Amino acid sequence: MKTGVANAEELALVETAKRVMPAGGFGNIATDIIIREGRAGRVWDVSGNEYVDYLLGSGPMLVGHAHPEVNAAVIEQVGRGSTFFANNEHGIQLAAEIVEALPCADQVRFASTGTEADAYAMRLARAWRKRSKILKFEGGYHGMSDYGLMSLWPSRPGNSEAAISDSAGIPESVQGEMLVAPYNDLAAAEQLIHAHRDELAGVIVEPMQRLIPPVAGFLQGLRAITAEYGIPLIFDEVVTGFRLAYGGGQSYYGVTPDICTLGKVIGGGYPLSAVAGRAEIMAHFDQAKVGAAGFMPQIGTLSGNPIAAVAGLATLRILKRPGAYETIFATGRAIWAGLEKALKDAGQQALILGEPVMFDALFTARGSVTDYRGTLDVDKARSKRFNELVRERGVFKSDSKIYISLAHDARDVQDTVAAFTEAAGMLA
Repeated sequence: MKTGVANAEELALVETAKRVMPAGGFGNIATDIIIREGRAGRVWDVSGNEYVDYLLGSGPMLVGHAHPEVNAAVIEQVGRGSTFFANNEHGIQLAAEIVEALPCADQVRFASTGTEADAYAMRLARAWRKRSKILKFEGGYHGMSDYGLMSLWPSRPGNSEAAISDSAGIPESVQGEMLVAPYNDLAAAEQLIHAHRDELAGVIVEPMQRLIPPVAGFLQGLRAITAEYGIPLIFDEVVTGFRLAYGGGQSYYGVTPDICTLGKVIGGGYPLSAVAGRAEIMAHFDQAKVGAAGFMPQIGTLSGNPIAAVAGLATLRILKRPGAYETIFATGRAIWAGLEKALKDAGQQALILGEPVMFDALFTARGSVTDYRGTLDVDKARSKRFNELVRERGVFKSDSKIYISLAHDARDVQDTVAAFTEAAGMLA
């Protein structure tokens, strides 16, 4: 399933993008391909080239592109209005579904992006604890806020708990408000939490950090020590929420945080995110309950808008049906096995890392990777070439992740494994 060359229309769009946008794109992924449409588990570019899609809009399209039930719900709502800056029935129903699904959720407050949700969650912990410092884990992604962009992808990590800024334009003072520990190193995290227990507002962690699953006991240990000191534990579930399980990563791994953030899947492909958590902590969004000094205002023009809410509700209804997650996991395992075999048969040193619903190949001699630093010696040039080769063979993915959807079918798996096999054989 080899893709063809770009046509004149697509090439012209690429040139326009270079002229009117910094770096020629939205800041997300390769700018030399312009996607025109997506259906189920596939997308088509402006030139008409067809791809099996494992980017899935960076994850939200868990039930596939243009799902008929999601489309029908959105189209019906569009005729009634797009947004009201007021409560609407669908947003309320979606909040109720999230509360029912997630162990930590007593209440929900909506926003529009994962970045907002993570920033609000950290602020919420500060309001609750009346402290300012947040502990995160090196390599953990918590959005594009000043606080989120601390030690996300440091090229030269330091051997201390001091955060390293990953972006120009962030005040140096922000670094002093963030502490950093290595993911999956419970002893190091416990030591930092103990030492800074009187300064810490909260601990934020992805239950599965990027593609790195938690080692046995790590999340449980974080839960125990944060509970001991009364420090809120925040799970960033923007990626894992409703993906690893209907109850999110907290259900999948069996650890309940105090606060979690959600995004991607809950909006069904439309802008929507959320903060959810214990009622006494969420009360800081309610001035009548906490007073002016404890009140944390949160306003967003599109927060909980009915278009995203109906798309999210339709998506969750589909995922809630018997067999949905079993299907997604089975598809993921088949693609994982095909990728692993293709690389092994071609004599490539690689490690498949992740969970069956999202994973990728790391070109490394390591037998395991349990933290951010373990990813630094990956052969990035080989990875880049492999991704180019599979895209030329009709497989569309990010540079570092394969997302699996409910819509991927047997033909998608077959075409994908064939592309992996041919591409692996072409690597030098």
